[in-house]
Amino acid sequence: MTNHISTHWIGGMAFESNNPSGLDLKIDAGPEDGGEGKGYRPKALMLTSLAGCSGLDVVGMIGKMKLNVDKFHMEIFAELTDEHPKYYHKVHLEYHFYGKALDEKKLQRAVDLSVEKYCGVMEMFRRFAEVTTENIYHEE
Repeated sequence: MTNHISTHWIGGMAFESNNPSGLDLKIDAGPEDGGEGKGYRPKALMLTSLAGCSGLDVVGMIGKMKLNVDKFHMEIFAELTDEHPKYYHKVHLEYHFYGKALDEKKLQRAVDLSVEKYCGVMEMFRRFAEVTTENIYHEE
């Protein structure tokens, strides 16, 4: 399978890029780098892709496993190298689950399946970064 996107310079330090879904997004540098800060930063967008990929897996498995989860969100903390080209060499993902009777064992299984088997973006990150994960349960 091949994906194709088109990315067009729209002035200054900004670009507009399409997506196989047909939606567009704006990419822009921050003011400290000559941009206006009116779009996604490329490296942060990579982290967004990682969260989206794994999050979709986990939510799909929550449904298949018929787990009761009231809310779910992810936090990612990523460390860039000091030297150019700067890239993420350490990435830590927190999976936050909220609910009254959370099945921690099954939720751990859902995360493990995403991390170890299904999330292709996670696999790409593992090729250049140390990736760690943590589940945090919030009983409501």
